[in-house]
Amino acid sequence: MNWILKTFNDLTIDELYALLQLRVEVFVVEQNCPYKEIDNNDQVAVHLMGYQSGCLIAYSRLFKPGDYYDEASIGRVIVKKDFRTYGYGAQLIEQSIKQLEELAPHATIKIQAQHYLHQFYESFGFQRISEIYEEDGIPHIDMIKTSNQLEKEVNTPHANS
Repeated sequence: MNWILKTFNDLTIDELYALLQLRVEVFVVEQNCPYKEIDNNDQVAVHLMGYQSGCLIAYSRLFKPGDYYDEASIGRVIVKKDFRTYGYGAQLIEQSIKQLEELAPHATIKIQAQHYLHQFYESFGFQRISEIYEEDGIPHIDMIKTSNQLEKEVNTPHANS
């Protein structure tokens, strides 16, 4: 997997098109969830893109503390449907955590997780901090990973990689 990290202004038109296409393909079409995908937060985010053979197959949107939440944040976590059984989701979360540690050392990370994925995120040290709530018709929970957990996880390869 070839990982590329870019700010909004550094994205090429083709990269921006590919990441928006993937996000709409998964979050709007596949999940049958009409919602405001383009939300004016891309401009402050840092975009982590995972390419395989020139094709964007994994993506997440990263925020430094204060840019989305008070904490650092990972969002729009996606692996293209045909590539979900190969461990790329774990690689994407590992890379997201690693990149946030470089962008905002020792910051706590907060995520809005689709509830059915809570055990996946728990395997990376995220802890549930909210009750289940609906966001765009899909059950979600808020989760955090503290900087102590970050130091342990960043320096220890994930078992499911």
